[in-house]
Amino acid sequence: MLFKPSEACLVYHSTDLERSARFYADVLGIAFERRGAGSGQFLFARLSSEFSISVMPGQPQPGSSPLVTYTLAEGGIADVVAALAEYGATIVSPVGDAPDGKGAAFLDPDGYPMGLYQPLDKPLSHKETAR
Repeated sequence: MLFKPSEACLVYHSTDLERSARFYADVLGIAFERRGAGSGQFLFARLSSEFSISVMPGQPQPGSSPLVTYTLAEGGIADVVAALAEYGATIVSPVGDAPDGKGAAFLDPDGYPMGLYQPLDKPLSHKETAR
């Protein structure tokens, strides 16, 4: 097992966050909280202790979005991405900045995109904690 996620987050992109917030509230009863500031603002709703939804500003990409993103509660995102590459997964986005953390994206064996997320307070590599 390469990693065990602590949470799954469904990540959508929207060209109009206010419109999306109204739609989800009116149609599904989901009340989002706004996080971030300025152009980094996004919507977040926790539906259970292990599942959440985020709506990020950007162009929707039907067929590759929404993106299921798994949270790595113990960190080590760099190690996981390296192991995924060794396992033969296609790395779509290497480890980079994400809201309040780091993120990466890869394709599963059938070509479905998946994401990884790690909070800022966790180490990028498990080697960092062994020091």
